[in-house]
Amino acid sequence: VDNLVLQSRDEEARALFVKLLALRNDVGLLSEEYDPRVRRLVGNFPQAFSHIALVNSALALSAAADHVSQRTRT
Repeated sequence: VDNLVLQSRDEEARALFVKLLALRNDVGLLSEEYDPRVRRLVGNFPQAFSHIALVNSALALSAAADHVSQRTRT
């Protein structure tokens, strides 16, 4: 998500972020890893590094939206 934002590919970044949010469990937590073959969270749980990355990506998306908003007002 962060790399897509840095490339100004905001729509793709948002779509990927939504997919990431859909991977959380029923109480909104992420584990250390995700196994796409069996479509489930695996590893240490909950994992702080996963949540830090999630928050950072949300902030990057928000900053990108603010930047676009400022450009359209001027």
